[in-house]
Amino acid sequence: MAWRGLHITRPSRLSFADGQIVVAQDDGEVRVALEDVAWVVLDTPQSTVTGMLLSACMTAGIALIATDERHTPAGVLLPFHQHFRQGEIAHRQAAMTGPLKKRLWQKIIRAKIDNQAAALASVGRGGATSLREMARLVGSGDPANVEARAARYYWGQLWPEFRRDDGGDKRNKLLNYGYAVVRAGVARSLVAAGLLPAFGLKHASVTNAFNLADDIVEPFRPFVDSLAWRTADEGRPSRDDLSLDDRRAMAGALLTDAKFAAEGVTLLVAAEKTAESLVRAIESGTPEVLELPTFAS
Repeated sequence: MAWRGLHITRPSRLSFADGQIVVAQDDGEVRVALEDVAWVVLDTPQSTVTGMLLSACMTAGIALIATDERHTPAGVLLPFHQHFRQGEIAHRQAAMTGPLKKRLWQKIIRAKIDNQAAALASVGRGGATSLREMARLVGSGDPANVEARAARYYWGQLWPEFRRDDGGDKRNKLLNYGYAVVRAGVARSLVAAGLLPAFGLKHASVTNAFNLADDIVEPFRPFVDSLAWRTADEGRPSRDDLSLDDRRAMAGALLTDAKFAAEGVTLLVAAEKTAESLVRAIESGTPEVLELPTFAS
């Protein structure tokens, strides 16, 4: 089972040989078993990837994430659907009823707000009790938009005077980097489970190929928030660009500890288990079957 990621930050040539990813750099080469790798972040323009490695990564279900000139994740390459029940699962997903989608969304948003409460507690901030009370108010489809009210309260508690739309704030740069990596991991898991990422529950943009990933990633976001808070020196404001250490920390977001049911797992494993449980929920028409990650105590 894949359990690790690669973060490429120096000029490199990546190729494939003997079942391994070969990373050649000026001072030598490193080899990593392909079967161990779940994602690769190409965080330098001075990197090349052979066609053979691209093919091997797609066959193995590895997500390849490329960054832009500012070292912000800009895109992800995923394999074509290879699940042995792809057609059946896709048909069931496309045939989901509106009420089922709304109840699944209700469960997702409740989990997100509960995880926001846990994130506040994990970094020693107040407000967790109020957020948990808000989570109980989320109805089917969240018609009252409790998610938005909880978000305003949550960010005010985590980082007073913080604005999520301030692109120059280093904290936003950290968040965006981590969110992109985790979103790619969630999309990878959905594809591996036979689901179509473009067909969402709440998100339904005709220009978004990852509507479902943007739905499912919501309860994962507070894990990234907590990691960004710690990486940003307890969330202190800054206008600096991300350092290599910052990017390396956020590139490892999928290795963050989480809990799934009673089991301690990484966010990567939680994403895989979440996707599998979503398939079961769709097939049974029972939203209670959907399982989502929670913070490890």
